[in-house]
Amino acid sequence: MKITLNISYHTEWGESLYVSGSIPALGNGDVARAVEMNLVSPDMWQLQLDLKNDPGNFDYRFIVKAPEKEWRFEWGAPHRFVSGKGIDSYRIFCSWQDLPADKPFYSSAFVDGMLRRPYRDQPLVPKAGTVNMRIEAPMIEPDEVLAISGEGKELGNWDPAHALVLNDASFPVWEINLSADSMATPFEYKFIILKKDTREVKGWEYTNNRVYGIKCESAAEHVVIDGLRFANPKENWKGAGTAIPVFSIRTENDFGVGDFMDIKKMVDWCALTGQKILQILPINDTTMTGTWVDSYPYKANSIFALHPMFLNLWEVGTLKDEKRRDYYYNLALDLNALPVIDYERVNAGKQEYLREIFAEQGSVTRQRKEYKEFVSRNEYWLKPYAAWCVLREIYQTPDNNCWGEFARYDVEKLEKLSIEFKDRFDFYYYVQYHLDRQLHDARDYAHSHGVVLKGDIPIGISRFSADAWVSPELFNLNTQAGAPPDDFSVLGQNWGLPTYNWDEMAKDGFQWWKNRFRKMAEYFDAYRIDHILGFFRIWEIPMNAVHGLLGYFNPALPFSAEELRNSYDFWIDPDVMTRPLILDWMLNDFFSDMKEEVKERFLDRVGGDRYCLKSFIDTQEKVEKYFAGIDKDEKTERVKNALLGIIDDVLFIEDPYNKGHYHPRIAAQYTYQYRVLSDYAKWNFNRLYTDFFYHRHNDFWYGKAMWKLPPLLDSTSMLTCAEDLGMIPDCVPEVMDRLQILSLEIQRMPKDTGTEFGDTWHYPYYSVCTTSSHDMAGIRGWWESDRDATQRFYSHVLHESGNAPHFAEPWICDKIISLHLESPSMLCILPLQDWMSCDGSLRRENPNDEQINDPSNPRHYWRYRMHLTVEELMRKDSFNAAMRQRISESKR
Repeated sequence: MKITLNISYHTEWGESLYVSGSIPALGNGDVARAVEMNLVSPDMWQLQLDLKNDPGNFDYRFIVKAPEKEWRFEWGAPHRFVSGKGIDSYRIFCSWQDLPADKPFYSSAFVDGMLRRPYRDQPLVPKAGTVNMRIEAPMIEPDEVLAISGEGKELGNWDPAHALVLNDASFPVWEINLSADSMATPFEYKFIILKKDTREVKGWEYTNNRVYGIKCESAAEHVVIDGLRFANPKENWKGAGTAIPVFSIRTENDFGVGDFMDIKKMVDWCALTGQKILQILPINDTTMTGTWVDSYPYKANSIFALHPMFLNLWEVGTLKDEKRRDYYYNLALDLNALPVIDYERVNAGKQEYLREIFAEQGSVTRQRKEYKEFVSRNEYWLKPYAAWCVLREIYQTPDNNCWGEFARYDVEKLEKLSIEFKDRFDFYYYVQYHLDRQLHDARDYAHSHGVVLKGDIPIGISRFSADAWVSPELFNLNTQAGAPPDDFSVLGQNWGLPTYNWDEMAKDGFQWWKNRFRKMAEYFDAYRIDHILGFFRIWEIPMNAVHGLLGYFNPALPFSAEELRNSYDFWIDPDVMTRPLILDWMLNDFFSDMKEEVKERFLDRVGGDRYCLKSFIDTQEKVEKYFAGIDKDEKTERVKNALLGIIDDVLFIEDPYNKGHYHPRIAAQYTYQYRVLSDYAKWNFNRLYTDFFYHRHNDFWYGKAMWKLPPLLDSTSMLTCAEDLGMIPDCVPEVMDRLQILSLEIQRMPKDTGTEFGDTWHYPYYSVCTTSSHDMAGIRGWWESDRDATQRFYSHVLHESGNAPHFAEPWICDKIISLHLESPSMLCILPLQDWMSCDGSLRRENPNDEQINDPSNPRHYWRYRMHLTVEELMRKDSFNAAMRQRISESKR
């Protein structure tokens, strides 16, 4: 058998093309053993394989290699060779697969979800004397087909009624076998979109006529044209969806919190109203203390384990004892009647039920083939996670530093522990098995209804998580991640999470991150990268700091004293400018009538009218600990906050990794340190500040992001969306455009400087637009929070005259939502609260009860729930019909 691979590719001097494939003749998938091609004519590379036996089907891909250069690989799935019968020779003409301009449509969100083709053709079988054409066209709707029309009788002589429909078995790749004998070569042709049932023409591809000019050399030859791409003539595809945390979903049979089975009911509502996507918050296990503090979903104890709170207990199994069944049924009624989640009672009740059902049914479940396969497939994370949970119980703390001989992860000790506490390990395996099964069920159900589940990947993990215990070298456990000041928090945000040791992670090709993404891809077809800025640089905060103001970017290019002098004529005094400047006159501002008492208790005089903090209270961490032991009242809170503010009052922060180099403190112009500078020094400081935060790092951070993100994004086929809010460097949009990551657009948080409100008509196509996020008030809450801003929005965005109404009336909410639905954004995903705000009879009475999180409060209790059940929502016929109509009219 003879196989001839051909590809047109323009190389630079010294470069050659190679083929790597899944058969021995092509190196068995080892790229180091790829076979070099021959340059047979300008830009045309060829490789001939003479094989004794039929190799069967195999995959292959092309590689560009050159001495002392990084190898270049194709994007996406490999090429596929399909073997047929009675064929002596295959001539295959390929196109190099670069990143397509419509990459999002190749994601599983479209292929398996929103444009899923439930009934596909049987795969084509190659035949001798035929030409096989393969074209990528992922944007074809399920009720449409792709056809070929052109010159000659077989192609219908350009009559669409006689066009040949292509096979969709390998969607988004379409293919067709054409008889070589029945076509006069060369001939012109085009691809065309037809309505599946009626064959109505939906559009000819937007390109010049294609030309085919290759003749079969024998009756036993098969020619393949591989790698064509469809020139889509259709308008940009757009979709709508809803954002709601799983815990917030309310159904009639809940246990006081939403669960994975509730997702199916939300999918029913999405399908009913014409929506395509359901977005949720993180669902990983966050159980640390067993208290409501664990309700924070962005501080997981494992990046793989799912939260037991999301199990539907009744679907796991039924208890034998009738009294116990009645007990849990009545407990569920009590918890589900609450307006919000009682996190502690819900989780305690579910844990109690799970332990009882495990005692009754666990041994039977463990014998199932599916259970054994789950444990085997996930053992690499499941066993360490179970060990972490067992040790958390034994030592009554998630802090592994308090676990004695188990403080450091040790495989041999883990094995002994798993034998000694086998039942406890099995219990955690059992719970995760059912969670995995239920979430897979919800995903498959969503697929069957043309709806996609969109997950959320938090930027951080808990420093006391199973991941940090198993692989501490991957994290900077002596630092904290957060965010600089923004609209959410004027003091910045301190998440208390460790930052990543990216250099260490890179040693195995970011395997930890790839495993994390691949696990997500088992359940989701789209995902939101929380704080994508963290892949460019993270806001790192010292462990002894509480506020985000004392943070700095990592990685960064801090200034040396010499550079500050030579480039900005700024003379830094580290002893003064990196420490709080406390002068007597400032104390009046901080403490007013308590000034003398504070001086006596907390300050030491260092000369003249200058003071320093006493050693027992000279860091924010010490301040917090000191006042934690004192009864709270207005006076103590004033003193505590003032002391925290004094410690914030520095002009520079010394880099912890490169001593003698300095970061300007964020928002330093609001410090007393800045106020005492001369006008000339202020001018110079402003120059270095602007350069540092807005120009200096652009190329540097661009390189860091392009080092990390491409291998992670390419590890799955999920649709990538990002939360790109906050202090955005200029390099961020460039990276996101290059990688085709969907941005997040919020009208109240425009990305254009000097603009108060975003212009929805000018949002980029590759974006997700929304009216609000879980970190902010909904439309109604925001409307009432700032009357001046509301009036400007009312006049200049809604173009209404007169005074703005005090409340966001349904018609106002309707207009705001219409602006978003009609925007160019690919996806319009709105919080459920904002969808319902358009109906005065449906929405909640108090809009302040609708906010999910207050990011300015690090100890916020995440407990929001829908105020009506999904079943009730499904019965709101007029609301649902109106919603479906407006989504349809906006061509979503």
